[in-house]
Amino acid sequence: MSTKAYAAQSATAELAPFTIQRREAGGHDVVIDIEYCGVCHSDLHQVRNEWQNTTYPCVPGHEITGRVTEVGSAVTKFKVGDLAAVGCMVDSCRECESCKAGMEQYCTSFPVFTYNGGDQHLGGVTYGGYSDSITVDEKFTLKVSDKLNLAAVAPLLCAGITTYSPLRHWKVGPGQKVGVVGLGGLGHMAVKFAHAFRAHVVLFTTSPGKVKDGLRLGADEVVISKDADAMKKHASSFNFIIDAVSADHDINAYLSLLKLDGTLTLVGAPEKPLPVAAFNLLLPRRQFAGSAIGGIAETQEMLDFCAEHNIVSDIEMINIQQVNEAYERLLRSDVKYRFVIDMASLKN
Repeated sequence: MSTKAYAAQSATAELAPFTIQRREAGGHDVVIDIEYCGVCHSDLHQVRNEWQNTTYPCVPGHEITGRVTEVGSAVTKFKVGDLAAVGCMVDSCRECESCKAGMEQYCTSFPVFTYNGGDQHLGGVTYGGYSDSITVDEKFTLKVSDKLNLAAVAPLLCAGITTYSPLRHWKVGPGQKVGVVGLGGLGHMAVKFAHAFRAHVVLFTTSPGKVKDGLRLGADEVVISKDADAMKKHASSFNFIIDAVSADHDINAYLSLLKLDGTLTLVGAPEKPLPVAAFNLLLPRRQFAGSAIGGIAETQEMLDFCAEHNIVSDIEMINIQQVNEAYERLLRSDVKYRFVIDMASLKN
């Protein structure tokens, strides 16, 4: 079925109106009328082919919320009219060890990403949420509570689960001292979740102007990371640090803040490798790890947790016609803290 969308035709082209084809609902499929779609920094990377793997035309968007308009004959989890969401994946092999363990994000055959992935139904590549509607297997479709602002839920499908998953995996909780490096789309969600898990939360930022906001979002302390004395006060004291910075930065400055058996997990994606001093890991037995998004079950757990604790992203709403300007602002970190597209602007 023909669907309105916004697409980039090349690495140098602006996003512009485009028509794509969506599959009709199969037996296990859910058709969702997209109401909101978050703007992720990876959308910009993909559109501009900065990871050297983009197929054009490219329709970005993997932070999708909306309402079910059609269900296949075998669907059991959803009915027409339900609120629903789609995150970064729309399928996986379902047979490997990771998939069977509910960790489809680590599928050994690679998950089918919501856009710029291999479309197993129509051929070509998958198209994302900068569009009118999307057809997804119910196993990769998520339920959304009507208690939450549907627009502000959208970024939870990437920024939310990217930070929730490692905090859960490393069992962050009461009595722990947890650091969050960077206050952006990812970092602001990490602060909210770590606070909700009742840890003592310390935010690290290079921007003095973000101190007040960090405290508002749930940090117990805010440290300006350029202040060497302030950093030294926290040496060897953290159980866990989540690093949400994608720019080049000194990872050793944060590794030195971990206590015995402490872990620093990277969720940002710096373009260049980060040099690590060996003795920052050897003494005192520190761990440097990475983490991606969560699996479907964990993403649903996160959405349910957010409904219970009234957690959503801080957003700035835009129309689809403003998306190219939003990309330029994203490069300047000029957003608090996530752009969300009102997809009604595409339908008009």
